[in-house]
Amino acid sequence: MDEVYFTAQDGTRFSYERYGAGGGDPVILVGGGERGGGERALAGLLARRFPVILYERPGGPDPLGNGIAALAALVDALGGVAAVHGTASGGDLVLAAAAAGVPVGAVSVYEPPYEAEAADRLGRVPARVLVVDGGASPAGTRRAARTVAAAVPRGRHRTLTGQTYEVAPHVLAPVLADFYTA
Repeated sequence: MDEVYFTAQDGTRFSYERYGAGGGDPVILVGGGERGGGERALAGLLARRFPVILYERPGGPDPLGNGIAALAALVDALGGVAAVHGTASGGDLVLAAAAAGVPVGAVSVYEPPYEAEAADRLGRVPARVLVVDGGASPAGTRRAARTVAAAVPRGRHRTLTGQTYEVAPHVLAPVLADFYTA
């Protein structure tokens, strides 16, 4: 793992962790909060097949807008295209960035929050999208995942049996790897 810094157009400096040295387009992981052990474990598993970037999104007065701008700068710094995965509110950021025109390849999200006002935005996501939830998660969370998948033009849904919000990285990693290479 290497920690790398980059600077957005507004001069804000960000960091990310890079895993793996494989070729091809990178996979950016955007978590629901600070970088954690589960995300690092997922990065390590995916790094067997892809270069993986573990990105800590910015906060600030406009966390969604700041996050979209920073993600756009990161994609640009990585060569102009990347697959992107977001967990929980990180999934909301990833979908908003794709709808805003950030040049992402395949997009996957795990248990993203759903708000009715986001439905129009979801309809503008041009990327292939995989929405994943845990079979042992609350019914409302699973309903939200299906709703997001249906609202995205190229969306599909997958439930991981026995998983909850704290998804096991070794269960999620092969599902994501298969989706990114399809």
